[in-house]
Amino acid sequence: MAGPVVAGKSDHWGSRFGFIMAAVGSSVGLGNMWRFPYIAGEMGGSAFILVYLGCILLFGLPVLMAEYALGRYGQRSSIASIRKIVTEEKKPIAWVGMGWLGAIASLLLFSFYIVISAWVFDFIPQAFMGDFSGFDAAASGANFDDTTGNKLEIFAYMAGFLALNVIIVARGVHGGIEKAAEILMPAFFIMLLGMVAFAVFTGDAAATVEFLLTPDFSKMGFETFMAAVGQAFFSLSVGSCVMFTYGAYLTRDTNIPKNAGLVASADTFVALIAGFAIFPIVFAFGLNPAEGPGLFFVTMPVAFGQLPGIVGGVFFTLALFAAFTSSISLLETGVSWLEDQKSIGRLKGALGLGVIMLCMGAGYIWAPEFIDHASFLSGDVMLPLGGVLIGIFAGWVVPKRILASELGEGMHLEIVLVLLRFVVPVAISIILVMGMINKFS
Repeated sequence: MAGPVVAGKSDHWGSRFGFIMAAVGSSVGLGNMWRFPYIAGEMGGSAFILVYLGCILLFGLPVLMAEYALGRYGQRSSIASIRKIVTEEKKPIAWVGMGWLGAIASLLLFSFYIVISAWVFDFIPQAFMGDFSGFDAAASGANFDDTTGNKLEIFAYMAGFLALNVIIVARGVHGGIEKAAEILMPAFFIMLLGMVAFAVFTGDAAATVEFLLTPDFSKMGFETFMAAVGQAFFSLSVGSCVMFTYGAYLTRDTNIPKNAGLVASADTFVALIAGFAIFPIVFAFGLNPAEGPGLFFVTMPVAFGQLPGIVGGVFFTLALFAAFTSSISLLETGVSWLEDQKSIGRLKGALGLGVIMLCMGAGYIWAPEFIDHASFLSGDVMLPLGGVLIGIFAGWVVPKRILASELGEGMHLEIVLVLLRFVVPVAISIILVMGMINKFS
């Protein structure tokens, strides 16, 4: 079935600055502040970073451009845009399943993202009040266990964070998401640069430079490539069709290749600079940079306990800002589809999905071990798989004239098509398969 016919988006980004801030806000999130530093630490620092940069350039950027292009062409949610293209071009309707994969991945990411954001929320008053003072590793670990173990308190923080998401998304793209991004993202960059300056001047900058910029290729393997691909897609919000949705709100005068390059560059810059906000402090106090997820919630409080409380408070506030601008884009993906396909108003759609996410988040609070499984399934499997499918769809199924109409003619289009047709599907498929074999063998 072709599905209901829906009108194009009536809401659009009000300005280029607003779109850039919203798109960068979607990309810059806990993936940069939480996930990237600990993965870099586990995977050998700069060896991982080199692979990550290659993944951004060869995989992330062309998929990002394809999502923007097809979203603007379709002028609908990801599922509805794909349905429109396959219907008009008489292509297999099964490709709509790619949109469903992206939507499910987005909501799965959102469901545990709000729990991690609640932990961050809870750490802000602790930091400002100096609760980390005198912490060693054991005391900090016990504090994290106590914090996450206080399930009702975490539930309250999660509900508050989720309510803010629902309010912003319900107000629409121009009146809600864009206006929030125009306020939060500049504040985020100011705080981040301030945090970096403090860390570099008071911490061990030399050890950080050596750690991040001296490659250790002995630690490289398929897990490194799999983690780098997953992180690139997780960080750029591609593979989940989030950028399909944001692309639908682009005006015709927006230069997609140029803006996609800006978004990818800003996202990569924040991921790298976040390392300079974290690792100088870690090294200055003789802490382990390869502590996994505990780097953020266990290792950093040990360091912050030896510094003025405002330092830790600013750090976790910074992380919360990043989490919020990313989470609203994940929720928008589902709300956009409900608005297009089911003619459900934005307020009802945001509230309905909010209730579902509240229930799923509560499940993670009471059984936090499932967060790792959800993170692996969504970030390391579904997003790269979505990238493979988008590469095939945009490179082989969608007529070239559609991409040309959105991206413009020229050498850049030919390069993007080569990457989408050959590099993205083949390389990511190999990395996925070998990574799975290595993980479960």
